[in-house]
Amino acid sequence: MVGVGPFVTLPLIVGVMGGPQAMLGWVMGALLSLCDGMIWSELGTAYPEAGGSYAYLKHLYGARLGRGLSFLYAWQLLFSAPLSIASGCIGVSEYVSYFVPHAGRALVSTRIAGVPFVLSGQSLIAMAACLVALVILYRSIVAMDRVVRWLGVAVGLTLVFIIFAGLTHFNAHMAFDFPANAFHLDGAFFLGLGAGMLISAYDYWGYYNVCFMGAEVRTPERTIPRAVLGSIGVVAVLYLLMNISVLGVIPWKEFASSDGAQDHLYVMAVFMQRLYGRGAAGVIVVLISLAALASVIALLLGYSRIPFAAAQDGNFPAWFGRIHPRLRIPHVALLTLAGMTLFFCLFRLQEVITTLVVLRILFQFLLQGTATLLPRHRRQRKLRGFRMPLYPLPVVLALSGFVFILFSRPHFLREMRTAGFILVAGLVVYGLRFVLRRNFSDGTTSGAPGDN
Repeated sequence: MVGVGPFVTLPLIVGVMGGPQAMLGWVMGALLSLCDGMIWSELGTAYPEAGGSYAYLKHLYGARLGRGLSFLYAWQLLFSAPLSIASGCIGVSEYVSYFVPHAGRALVSTRIAGVPFVLSGQSLIAMAACLVALVILYRSIVAMDRVVRWLGVAVGLTLVFIIFAGLTHFNAHMAFDFPANAFHLDGAFFLGLGAGMLISAYDYWGYYNVCFMGAEVRTPERTIPRAVLGSIGVVAVLYLLMNISVLGVIPWKEFASSDGAQDHLYVMAVFMQRLYGRGAAGVIVVLISLAALASVIALLLGYSRIPFAAAQDGNFPAWFGRIHPRLRIPHVALLTLAGMTLFFCLFRLQEVITTLVVLRILFQFLLQGTATLLPRHRRQRKLRGFRMPLYPLPVVLALSGFVFILFSRPHFLREMRTAGFILVAGLVVYGLRFVLRRNFSDGTTSGAPGDN
């Protein structure tokens, strides 16, 4: 859950909200995640299967519609999952560029369909991070336990170190230096809040990753809600403390207006260098790079189970369901997502985050949240698993929050066109597969013994 996001997005969220009131975006993002986490906890314990949302949509919308929606979810995941993983890889490259100042210099730069692609030293570092994660994941899930635990320790130490450094040098006047009309509830305020919530939602995402491996989780009725809701609570406190600590050391106007400057890429390194010197900045760069790598590993691990689940269900090409004969992992799905991630490392971070959030809201969170209000789930939730308090209020709040983020986007129509293209392409592929399966079935039947 704690990847590179909180370490690179503070300048972005302060910039879009125009001051330290950006902390409101973090708080609203935490509340949105908590409401959505209750949805995940209910579904994860009601349907503890591999694939997470793929399985939920199939169960909740019925045989025919559910199968189509679950296919579209798995289809868009071939785009959104690598975008999510690539954001962590790009974050690693941005912080590593602290040691290689000219890594951001473009070697090749072009545009395809209006989208900028840049091959630079940072792109190559991002790709290398993806390959390192792939090598680490090419082992059994039991062997992964020790690796993940040590990376988790590195993540925790990084956050605690930054919070301690900031609070021991804290300047309250600097941290709460609100501009005039900071909380004036006009159109600009709500546009900024929507943009801030989009960024904070991205930073909090990952709390649901355990649900993708529901079939591999022991006692899911206890483990999944604890993992989902507990991680949101802990991480929300750490994120807020960390960002308030940084605002109390570096004036917000300094890094909010540094768009395009090199130190904008590694604001936490600048923070540590200002307090303790370049050596401490180097240490924090290494720790943040490890934290980002940990999130890349977790995302690749979890998302590789979704195409695998779709293939096992006969709703995706069968080769995605192949299991490594010795390691017992879905290695074809893992390699496919890693390959797509290498390509998306050529995007810029802000475009990766925006595209990812919009796709995920449309194809996953809105469909999944709406399904928890349908009669099918209302019956199922009474039988087993975690039951959210105050149902259906958390569901309504989560859906409202996601819709608000979508419609507050300044480039809403352009982003909808991108989502529409992916949707249409998915429908075409699904239709072709349906026709081919039917023709194959008819041909097999007509050629059966005794028909002639």
